[in-house]
Amino acid sequence: MPWIKTIPFDAATGKLRDLYKRVTGPNNNVDNIMMMHSLRPHTMEGHMAIYKYVLHHKDNAVPKWFLETLGVWVSSLNACSYCVEHHFAGLKRLLRDETRADALRAGIEARDIAATPLDAREQAALVYAQKLTVAPQDMVQSDVQALRDAGWEDGEILEINQVSAYFSYANRTVLGLGCSTQGDVIGLSPGNNDDPDDWGHA
Repeated sequence: MPWIKTIPFDAATGKLRDLYKRVTGPNNNVDNIMMMHSLRPHTMEGHMAIYKYVLHHKDNAVPKWFLETLGVWVSSLNACSYCVEHHFAGLKRLLRDETRADALRAGIEARDIAATPLDAREQAALVYAQKLTVAPQDMVQSDVQALRDAGWEDGEILEINQVSAYFSYANRTVLGLGCSTQGDVIGLSPGNNDDPDDWGHA
């Protein structure tokens, strides 16, 4: 059970009920991380908007599987098993290569960027995300330049930054309120990238 009161789908009314309908998966399942917001529906609305626009938007240039990889990496660094499990399942589905996905997870769990089956450009993004996650106060301009030198364009660097920052927010929502995966359907996500206002999970 979470550490604060939450309102289940069947008991929701008004704005909360409307928001739940937008974020449901199969059988009206609402991810527990969204249910954490049930006492303040406006914060769920804000959370879902930034999540959808940062990770699941048609105008992103960085491949979605790699954005999910960054999410799993940051969540692992923050010891947030909830987000690791959800987003690794999504990563695995997108990658369609179980062996590579498992090797990615092994490298992430070992905190060994060099061991991940990623190219030098992608590994540079993990280095940036790690520093931003564990020592944000130490970030300097050369950290961004290192991404440019690895082959990332500035718009892509913004995507890497935003996904890394979003997951630290999500991790702290989960860890700070006792959110668990109990009752969740692991790995669902908003699949319709073309419509940023479609929050349905599948």
